[in-house]
Amino acid sequence: MTHSTPPDVEARQALRRTMLARRAALPPEEAARLGHAAQEALLASPAWQAARQVLLYVAVRNETATARLLDAAWAHGKQVLLPRCVTSAPQADAAAPAANYDNEMCLAPCACAADLRPGRYGIAEPAPDRCPAIDMDAAPGSASSFAPDLAVIPGVAFDRQGNRLGHGAGYYDRFLAHPAMARTALVGLAYAFQIVPALPVAPWDRPVHALCTEEGLIWL
Repeated sequence: MTHSTPPDVEARQALRRTMLARRAALPPEEAARLGHAAQEALLASPAWQAARQVLLYVAVRNETATARLLDAAWAHGKQVLLPRCVTSAPQADAAAPAANYDNEMCLAPCACAADLRPGRYGIAEPAPDRCPAIDMDAAPGSASSFAPDLAVIPGVAFDRQGNRLGHGAGYYDRFLAHPAMARTALVGLAYAFQIVPALPVAPWDRPVHALCTEEGLIWL
């Protein structure tokens, strides 16, 4: 007996391939222009300006840039949390991320660019010897409590309802399900062409609250 891939998984995989190819084809100067405009839109928002603890990412492979956000957060004294992969390589998302226990990441406070080192997949990550992982289960209100006001989330695609398509490893899916993230404002940062009318939604998906592209910031 042969087993076929469920249609929704096939659709996610096909869209992922299409979007990654389109993103990779962006000329560097165009990616820089679009990324700058998207970051400026977020920087101008009251949500960014009021945030004290922010979760960001370091852009790679033509993702929407975050260098301007990182520099602004450090310059204005915000606590910056960045992800660090801690275990094995990703798997396809044919099963729920809850079953893919190898795909984990931690978060670490990062005070400046000098704290970054190449990590898994060549992505710059907070150096373990300089940036110990934050305790996501620390008591609320404690000095080390995990309570990001704003999380800037990468994605391969988003839809107009805020649903997100990632790379399929489940890192962000499981992380966003943590109870400490329940009150965090989630902003999907992307190019406008990555926003589609609707995505095939998986049971574990958590939608973002806003989408930010070169066309502006829109709360959903």
